[in-house]
Amino acid sequence: MRVSKRPSARTVVFHPDEDDHRTSVDSNRMQSDSDTKRRLTSWCACGLALLLASACTTAPPAASPTFPEASWATAPEPASASACRRSLDATRTYVRTLDTTALMAVQDGRVLFSEGPVQAVSIVFSVRKSVLSMMYGKYVANGAIDLDRTLAELGIDDIGGLLPIERQARLRDLLAARSGVYHAAANGGDDTAAAPPRGSQAPGSYFLYNNWDFNAAGTAFERLTGQGIYQAFAQDLAAPLQLEDFDMARHARTGNAKRSRHLAYPFYLSTRDMARLGYLMLRQGNWRGQQLVPADWIGQITREATPSTQMHPPHTARRGFGYGYLWWLLEEPPDSPLHGAYMAWGVHGQYILVVPKREMVIAHKRQVPVGDDWNPSWVGPVAFLRAARMLAEAPCRASERQVISGRLLDSGLDAPFGPTARSRKTVSAPD
Repeated sequence: MRVSKRPSARTVVFHPDEDDHRTSVDSNRMQSDSDTKRRLTSWCACGLALLLASACTTAPPAASPTFPEASWATAPEPASASACRRSLDATRTYVRTLDTTALMAVQDGRVLFSEGPVQAVSIVFSVRKSVLSMMYGKYVANGAIDLDRTLAELGIDDIGGLLPIERQARLRDLLAARSGVYHAAANGGDDTAAAPPRGSQAPGSYFLYNNWDFNAAGTAFERLTGQGIYQAFAQDLAAPLQLEDFDMARHARTGNAKRSRHLAYPFYLSTRDMARLGYLMLRQGNWRGQQLVPADWIGQITREATPSTQMHPPHTARRGFGYGYLWWLLEEPPDSPLHGAYMAWGVHGQYILVVPKREMVIAHKRQVPVGDDWNPSWVGPVAFLRAARMLAEAPCRASERQVISGRLLDSGLDAPFGPTARSRKTVSAPD
């Protein structure tokens, strides 16, 4: 800050007519000195006021984000009578009416809520696609993957051959489920039963949730990076994120190779490790100062490529979710706590929900199989998002609390939720 030199209090201010009134200088000197002092006092007071105003209006520096160590840290326990505690208790009561295996909510880098065995590992079905989307970012950034290359340029074909128009699909069309390729996939659990005739849709023009696209995107990743999907995941994400339960030996590409050359790439993850993947997304791909996924890629894959109104078939459009690059996007009003949220979603109730508005990640698991049953009851998105909304509305952040008479009290009202009947399949879901 530049500071002006303070004038001496003994300085005499000369006026243009002073030569004609020299005899009045002595009598006026004391008045001049007094005026000068008053001006100085006024200047100092104004300067002090400006400094105080600046101090009051300048925002404090943002706190550095909190990251988990080898294990997640837990948020401070809220007071038993607080609004936060009441909201969390209501959420727990509701979640226990569902067929939830485990749920973990992380807010501001610490575990706010946990229910069930969060360390249990099981298949996460279509969450795999969102994980692959994250993995693409590093290689798009370094030039190994060009999203505008076509299947023909990449030499990607399939049993019986792709049609010429299908071979014009670009990699970005696969990631957006807009390839126009309706060849049989190596695994089920998609919307290909409602696919239009092969060759009828130009690449990029028509959304259909289609496992052929997602599996071929896995094949393209392996060819262009020279790495297996699981090897790349272990090196690029699992190791730096310190995933607690990932076992690469358990993983292999699977599916019916007689239907398609492009097999699925199932992932087996725990709820607490799913939360780490979601927290990496929330932190814009940065983990303790290391940019594991480029921030602009996070923005690209969570930007709406297809609104729900443009989806096919109609039951998919009715879900009310948009789609980016292998991530589902919630279409919530601006005043919703879930506005701007996006999620990875797998059949039966596997979710990684990222809620930037609340600095929150919610991971949910419905373990499959149950015994020998590979088709148990579901925790559908309606039921899951009800629990997620309860957690997002809970007034548990430090900024939402008040210190009154030395006691920490939460501000806000109780969340108006209560237990409901056990949720089964309410909306069709991806594999």
